[in-house]
Amino acid sequence: MGHRIWAHTLVLLVLLPQLGTGAEDDYRVYTESPRLFLNAKRLRLLRREKERQSIRWQQFDTLMAGKAAMPEPAFALALYSQVTQTPEPCQRAVAAASDVRQAALAADWCGVTPALATRLQKALTAPLTSVNAARDRALAAIALADRAPQPSAQALQELVEKWWRADLAPKLRGGGSIPRQDSYALFELLHAIRDNLNIELRDDAGAYFKELPLFQILSYYPAPFPSPENEFRVPFFTSDGEPDLNQAALSRAAELAMVAYDGNLLENQFIQGWALQDRFLMRGAFGIVYEFLWANPYQPGLSFHHLPNLYHDKRTGRLFVRSNWEEDASYFCYYDGQIQFFEEGKRKRLVMKGNTAPVQVGGVSLFSGQSPMKFTVEPDKEEREPGERAAPQKQHFFLVGLKPHTRFDIEVDDEELAEATTDAGGILALTFANPPLPRQVRIRETPVMVTVKQN
Repeated sequence: MGHRIWAHTLVLLVLLPQLGTGAEDDYRVYTESPRLFLNAKRLRLLRREKERQSIRWQQFDTLMAGKAAMPEPAFALALYSQVTQTPEPCQRAVAAASDVRQAALAADWCGVTPALATRLQKALTAPLTSVNAARDRALAAIALADRAPQPSAQALQELVEKWWRADLAPKLRGGGSIPRQDSYALFELLHAIRDNLNIELRDDAGAYFKELPLFQILSYYPAPFPSPENEFRVPFFTSDGEPDLNQAALSRAAELAMVAYDGNLLENQFIQGWALQDRFLMRGAFGIVYEFLWANPYQPGLSFHHLPNLYHDKRTGRLFVRSNWEEDASYFCYYDGQIQFFEEGKRKRLVMKGNTAPVQVGGVSLFSGQSPMKFTVEPDKEEREPGERAAPQKQHFFLVGLKPHTRFDIEVDDEELAEATTDAGGILALTFANPPLPRQVRIRETPVMVTVKQN
């Protein structure tokens, strides 16, 4: 009897490595439809919002019931069908799907038709040239998981292992970044992969994702932009003219999707506090679908007024500084070598090169970096009552436009010589405690030591 048990065990040990051979088995999708974004918990929340006649549902329902022209009709109709549990909007959604993303959502939320399947199968092998392309492939593969399990698994495997883990994630760890306009597509991708494959893509670039919420908030101009439906916060942009309000809507949608992805993350709780103001609730035909899908007004948030009003991303060499958190604040941005300054509701490009006087924003001093150069750290001049002690504070100085990744000697009166290194964008960040008397700071590029070999 014992020999027979050992024999069976040996057979199992031999067969175990062969079970699930073909790496694509690890990327098979076994979740139930709807698989994309509408997991059971979120679908319950949305249907409860309908029952409660929440402001977001009322606006969405008003537009849909009134047959308003929706910019993304398949997305809107398929979501409306799922929430109302009526099939007719789904029939129209399938016919209206005009791009891969909408086709995938219509297929998952309404059912895969032959026409949708043909379109989505082509997306399984489309080149992964951007975050949007990767998102489209992921949604297509998950929507086709029952109809074409092996090609879908192979498409997902290539996306995760080759495009993300072997290419993009190492770039993010090394100081790269995802374009801000792709942030919403990124979180659709994260939701789709985690919800269906139980793979946490953030783990491959943890530092990047930890800093992303603060970057998201501080890369907005302080003043809101009015539109007929609602006010928008406008993210930093470099083109001329008026802001793209669809991009502003997608930026807000990204924040709502970030909170939905991980509401327990401390940084995302500040995002929730940032997003919960009703004056920014998107009421237009484009934004309301995202607003209704992702917003969770019952999730607590933290006040963004507790955040620092400057963000220096050393990995990418970018800097954002606000004078305060009020909407009339002044704002300085150094992004990919471009400098912008925003005040009194207007933005302008700054040319700082050669200037010796700093730009002052909220107590932060911003210089055009030169070598050599010098400046003075002044004592705290804030008026106080007799006997009141000054709170220990620090002064921040940023020198922009220097050589990236270069060492500089820092000489401060009555202190030993120190060294500091510029970041990837040529920013030298210096912080000094408030001195009792003015102190001069002298900076120069560290001389390169050359060794001469003697014969």
